Amino acid sequence: ASLALPALARAQAAPTLKLVVGYPAGATSDTLTRALAEHMAGTLKQTVIVENKPGAGGRIGNEVVKAAPADGTTLLMTPIATMGIFPHSYAGQLRYDPFKDFAPVAHLANFHVGLGVGNAVPAKTLAEYVAWVKGQGGKGSVGIPAPASTPEFLVKVMDEKFGLDLVAAPYRGSGPMLADMLGNQIAGGVGSVPDFVENHRAGKLRVLAVLGGARQQALPEVPTFSELGLGGLEDLPYYGVFAPAGTPKAFVDQFSAAVAKVIAQPEVRRQLQQMGLTVEHMGPDQLARRERSYAQAWTRIVRNSGFQPQ
Repeated sequence: ASLALPALARAQAAPTLKLVVGYPAGATSDTLTRALAEHMAGTLKQTVIVENKPGAGGRIGNEVVKAAPADGTTLLMTPIATMGIFPHSYAGQLRYDPFKDFAPVAHLANFHVGLGVGNAVPAKTLAEYVAWVKGQGGKGSVGIPAPASTPEFLVKVMDEKFGLDLVAAPYRGSGPMLADMLGNQIAGGVGSVPDFVENHRAGKLRVLAVLGGARQQALPEVPTFSELGLGGLEDLPYYGVFAPAGTPKAFVDQFSAAVAKVIAQPEVRRQLQQMGLTVEHMGPDQLARRERSYAQAWTRIVRNSGFQPQ
């Protein structure tokens, strides 16, 4: 019995860690979370599992983690829209407070959002796409992977800038949207570059422009919207890891250090870069500051868009 005590103590000290992601299997968020979980298990010397809680554009995953015990057994991996944009676009309807219900843990990586078109669209540039839409009477549908996130507001900004009347068509994730784009069921879509990059390289669709102040490393031939005269959206969205509010600082610091160690590994960095992500670790305090800055930047954009929650 005494020989079993050390093993029992280790088991009690390192319970299974759940990484919750509010998107379905196969989405970029899920792929990133699984890559993180695989390597964090070795770094933390404990079992790490991924738990998909898709729905409501990622909000369900946030709600699950908000309600989880603050004991260091549950983390959330999410794109920043659920924390920095949804408080504005779903004001009064959100069932969590990004700043009160979660403890920032680590910033993982930035990602670009781009406009892509299928091969049924003849446009090779953004200007050609705008001209093509105007040739259709200025109207058209643009797929988005979820409502009230960066892609929907980019559609609205393009409308205002170029005098179009585009309709943002929300899907239940990037997978169904891409399927319709590749099948020419919808002319174009706005999504994260990681969702588009492989099909762009294969010539199955074309990314015409991306957000950000500089071109995307994975697609250096694609210009930014800023280059093309559509500014104001240079602050890139990103993925972050959060814990339930009240999680002891020792756990938060431990998890943040583990994330930093994992994404510093050359094979992990290569994997994320090939997905079209720009790896950048930030600790809890830096992430908290960036979260608030990002939320403030989107206040005007959401207000001016006239967005109405469905």
